[in-house]
Amino acid sequence: GMDANVGATVATDDYVRSEPYLAEIEAQWGAAPGRHQTNGRDIFVLGAEFGNVFVGVQPAFGYEGDPMRLLFEGSFAPTHAFTAFYRWMRNDFGADAVLHFGTHGALEFMPGRQTGLSATDWPDRLIGDLPNVYLYAANNPSEGMLAKRRSAATLVSYLTPPVATAGLYKGLVDLKSSIDRWRKTDPAQVEELATLADLIHAQAVEVDLAAMDDAFGEAEISALSAQILELEYTLIPHGLHVLGDAPSDEERLDTLDAMEEVKGEDRLPREALARIVAGETVDGGEEAAAVAMMLAQDHEIPALLHALDGKFIRPAPGGDLLRTPDILPTGRNVHGFDPFRLPSAFAIADGAKQADRLIARHVETGQSLPETVAMVLWGTDNLKNEGAPIAQVLALMGAVPRFDSYGRLAGAELIDLETLGWPRIDVVATLSGIFRDLLPLQSKMLAEAAWLASTADEPLEQNFIRAHTLAHMDEHGCDMETAALRVFSNAEGAYGSNVNQLIDSGAWSEEDELADAFSKRKCFAYGRDGKAAQQSGMLASALGTVDLAYQNLESVELGVTTIDHYFDTLGGIGRAVKKAKGEHAPVYIGDQTRGEGTVRTLAEQVSLETRSRALNPKWYEGMLNHGHEGVRQIESHVTNTMGWSATTDEVAPWVYQQLTQTFVLDEEMRERLAELNPKASVRMANRLIEAHERNYWTPDPATLE
Repeated sequence: GMDANVGATVATDDYVRSEPYLAEIEAQWGAAPGRHQTNGRDIFVLGAEFGNVFVGVQPAFGYEGDPMRLLFEGSFAPTHAFTAFYRWMRNDFGADAVLHFGTHGALEFMPGRQTGLSATDWPDRLIGDLPNVYLYAANNPSEGMLAKRRSAATLVSYLTPPVATAGLYKGLVDLKSSIDRWRKTDPAQVEELATLADLIHAQAVEVDLAAMDDAFGEAEISALSAQILELEYTLIPHGLHVLGDAPSDEERLDTLDAMEEVKGEDRLPREALARIVAGETVDGGEEAAAVAMMLAQDHEIPALLHALDGKFIRPAPGGDLLRTPDILPTGRNVHGFDPFRLPSAFAIADGAKQADRLIARHVETGQSLPETVAMVLWGTDNLKNEGAPIAQVLALMGAVPRFDSYGRLAGAELIDLETLGWPRIDVVATLSGIFRDLLPLQSKMLAEAAWLASTADEPLEQNFIRAHTLAHMDEHGCDMETAALRVFSNAEGAYGSNVNQLIDSGAWSEEDELADAFSKRKCFAYGRDGKAAQQSGMLASALGTVDLAYQNLESVELGVTTIDHYFDTLGGIGRAVKKAKGEHAPVYIGDQTRGEGTVRTLAEQVSLETRSRALNPKWYEGMLNHGHEGVRQIESHVTNTMGWSATTDEVAPWVYQQLTQTFVLDEEMRERLAELNPKASVRMANRLIEAHERNYWTPDPATLE
């Protein structure tokens, strides 16, 4: 929605004469020049020239705001504007190289084969032989591999934002102080303790951590204390990374402190890290010193210039800086992993622990042992932690990877029920398009595990997978191979469920439309042969047995309210389960960013992120230091929060009230946002009104006015 300049125009007549694939484009988007970035006579190329450099704005996919096209299962052809943009750069502007700036663009997601692309595939048609240098986040190797494989990109990695602990603010500081006083008060002073308890209760109500009619005693205060502690020490991104700017001493210290926090035991204290940042030698601080030294210098601009000189960019692993310091220095060509050794031995052990933790949390809430779990798998998460989420799926099913004599992944095998210790839990695995592309061996392994469990001669009360498979066969008269399908993703060449696009555009009326979008896009089953087959009925049947939905959260800098991909996948499956089953299934987040991991309900996770980020001056002031982009990040948080309401109904009304008070009703803040980015400011206010109109919160008349 930002204003952009028309840097050049392509006359429709010239475009029609020069576009060799015009018939394919017009079959999808109508006669040239189409409806995107055009005045009917010319096609607009958005951007501006600076000497021999053209800074362009890549056109959108084309289906934004088009609800019918969003429901298509696959992708077909880029728009006239998209193809004209790349042809203008190559032929009219005469570029010697192109730099794709930021993660990620749309070129590598255009239709075509996943590997071995040629002139029959759109990415190759568009980029041609133009050298492609791609500035890419160091923590996102999976999507980076896609850019390499499908658009011949040389990656130049950049740092993720600096990380800091959230801290406390406003009423939370006063609440913690009161709790500390309560803890230090002599138990014999009963009257003073009662007075403090009343004060703590009132303060908790004020910051929406308790309700006025809650019972409030020692147990409640202890639980509140733990909640305050979690808020205070939650790691959050602090601002944004600026290309060419090395982190400040304070930012380096915060990053080193967060790295030690992730380690858990044997961590260096902050005081020692401060000495390391100052250049002193500290026993046991060699790794921290090496990281501090590499962070002190910008490696990214020199690497971009080196690439544009046509010189070699050294390779480096991708991953999360807090867990994988080997990504430093940035400015290198990110690579992925050995697909034959995923999941690793560590991941298999960790995945089993995470499966135990998920089941224990679900049972703690008063639920019985789940028969079916819907789990979202992303390529990025599995590359960061050696395939632990994949291993978690296997652990729930009672299976492990099978490796051949060379140590290469060959399939799956079952654990016997006695060793497993619980029934085989059915798992409906929903793969991101990137997981599907990068990890075909693992996709087939998961499908084989489901088939082995379905065909195992075991009691049905000890094997929910077989029980559900046989029930589907009886009801639909299909074969075992079809009824055992549990691995779903997009059609080949398509990505995402487009639930996020529908939410962003507001182009939907009923929540069931979101369920339909998810199911239509994600109904392609991948069996033991690795081939996709549209299985809408099988997906609906599997979703109808789901008792809980789950996804891991792997990165500090990305929360479930930071980007729309989380509610697009996990939220989408939650809404599809509601439609298939007739009732909501609980949604859980496995936070793997600290220690051994924590399982939270989605409501708890949204609450934590809202308090530690959106309502936290440390977070939003860090964002506002970056001007218009900072406002856009805040607005995205509001939109993504509403996405969770639309897909799961698990966002508490106080969240919208507090967001409104912080960013809209505060006159000074409202004026700051409007001055920095008027369009995003208006979108934020409209999104809050939309949330009210969709009955996700009910503000009082004065607030609404």
